[in-house]
Amino acid sequence: MAFQDIERRTLSGIPMLLVMLVASLLNGWFYWQLAATGGGAVLFGLNVVASIALLLLWLGFFMVQPNVGVVLQLFGRYIGTSRDEGLRWANPFFSKKSVSLRIRNFESGKLKVNDLDGSPIEIAAVVVWQVHDCAEAVFRVDDYENFVHVQSEAALRQMATSYPYDLSEEHTVSLRSHAIEINKHLQEEIQERLAQAGVTVIEGRISHLAYAPEIAQAMLQRQQAGAIIAARTRIVEGAVGMVHMALAQLKQHGVVCLDDERKAAMVSNLLVVLCSERGTQPVVNTGTLYSG
Repeated sequence: MAFQDIERRTLSGIPMLLVMLVASLLNGWFYWQLAATGGGAVLFGLNVVASIALLLLWLGFFMVQPNVGVVLQLFGRYIGTSRDEGLRWANPFFSKKSVSLRIRNFESGKLKVNDLDGSPIEIAAVVVWQVHDCAEAVFRVDDYENFVHVQSEAALRQMATSYPYDLSEEHTVSLRSHAIEINKHLQEEIQERLAQAGVTVIEGRISHLAYAPEIAQAMLQRQQAGAIIAARTRIVEGAVGMVHMALAQLKQHGVVCLDDERKAAMVSNLLVVLCSERGTQPVVNTGTLYSG
């Protein structure tokens, strides 16, 4: 069955409070009059009935806090939602349940899941949410707050298995490198699950992301190896460019005329100097490359 918020207008509590105070004083005055004049049992009985009615009417008062909705039911039937702030009065037979419309957030626990590549990771998220439909929140789910927590963690698990932890040749989006896309996907995944509970997801973002402890060291070594390879590749590319520039300028300015063997020796020496991780020691050659 579909539920939709129905705004229910209730009476202002202040005027009703004044009326009830006057009625209660009159009721007490009647008791005093009956006791003083020795009124009959019928009048006394009528006054008792009036007292019971007044007591029931007093039960009609309730408070509505700012940004809170009060769901009203009459013998199990949904009547409407009161959102008028302050002291209010409604039918005393209405049952009243307050539902906060304020923005709330929670952080999920650290979940251990497998990413798209099957690697175990730890992931957690912060979810910012707000109830927008009190009727759906109360009647469509048993406990909407618990529903938000459970479904958010389920959505987080589902999202985490859709992406790899790190970028690779096969994948262009990863959990670690594309925070904006990942957070947007997470928000949409959670909103799809919580829409039926009258909840709006304002934001969903990853708050913790790491490899599981059992593979963290191996993955760290893998990342370090990748970084070293990338750095060495950049160094070699730069060294080759510098050697080519040096040979070209020597030939252009006619500083020295090198044959292929001398060029090969010079290239070898320059590459050793430029690519070495440690400072090189110069060797002065006073002879010739050729023997005899």
